[in-house]
Amino acid sequence: MPYTIITLNPGSTSTKIALYQDTNEKLVANISHNAQTIASFATIADQYEYRLAKITEFLVSQNVDICDLDAVVGRGGLLKPINSGTYLVNELMLDDLKHNRYGAHASNFGAILADSLAKQSGCPAYIVDPVVVDELMPVARLTGRPEITRRSIFHALNQKATAKRFAKSINRDYDQLNLIIAHLGGGISIGCHVCGKVVDVNNAFDGDGPFSPERAGTVPAGQFAEQVINKNLDYATVSKLLAGRGGLVAYLGTNDVREVEQRAATGDSEAALVYQAMIYTIAKSIAAAAVPVCGKVDHIILTGGIAASKQLTAKLEEYIGFIGPITVIPGENELQSLAEGAYRVLTGEEIPQEYK
Repeated sequence: MPYTIITLNPGSTSTKIALYQDTNEKLVANISHNAQTIASFATIADQYEYRLAKITEFLVSQNVDICDLDAVVGRGGLLKPINSGTYLVNELMLDDLKHNRYGAHASNFGAILADSLAKQSGCPAYIVDPVVVDELMPVARLTGRPEITRRSIFHALNQKATAKRFAKSINRDYDQLNLIIAHLGGGISIGCHVCGKVVDVNNAFDGDGPFSPERAGTVPAGQFAEQVINKNLDYATVSKLLAGRGGLVAYLGTNDVREVEQRAATGDSEAALVYQAMIYTIAKSIAAAAVPVCGKVDHIILTGGIAASKQLTAKLEEYIGFIGPITVIPGENELQSLAEGAYRVLTGEEIPQEYK
């Protein structure tokens, strides 16, 4: 009998949900949440009952009996730094997420909502490769200021899943390859995967690395500090300038790569320049990711939502083709990746880890 798995990926105004038999998708939906209703809650944590009710309502409408579930998997949220893998949701994890001990984000609901459904069903709840997966080598942590240590926060779920799928497609083990994985989306993270470990990666959550549709990237520190002081900016404003209102949004007022490409194609010289500059900074960051392995890169993989742009990936290939072979695997595939993580545990291929 196949395993029945539900996967959940909460976003700021929606919750993506899918039903799998083993790793075969049978049902998928994006449950939208009214923006005004979401805004009415004082904190993210206060949205719990509303979101759970919406999920339950959807499952009932689709005649899904939660008593038939073998596992529920939620997107991992902001937790303490942990090793890669599939984690059984436990009380310590729930307590950290409910109290936002390591940051507030809608993804924190992933484990909380999964746990609620799993308890009703009597099955286990898991998370898989949350954004805080930390496998950095020691030299990658130092920044030049002893007060500030580089943190590992990146698109770990998609990067890890894409790497494993790619390795399987060429009949190799993930832990025997040197890969550069570039997740290209609203935020961009570029990881150097060495024998199954992401030994260096930019902190996409805070906007570090190349600039992207929504992130400012690594800006000149002195000039930015001067702006902050002269304009008397508070922390919340600064954070938004770096992650949310940076990159294409700051220059062009949009985070839509398709719109930018169209504007450039119709003669908008500013759009053309900014777009090419973004691609240029991505290429530089990919080249830098070859340093941990002294250029001995088996393969470069371009993934994420904007990897679907043939214009963008073609230009990147021009810049970085000298490093190694390149494969484009567009999309984030987060729900699929969550199902695959749970399936590895259910079949005994992987032992679930304990959050502690």
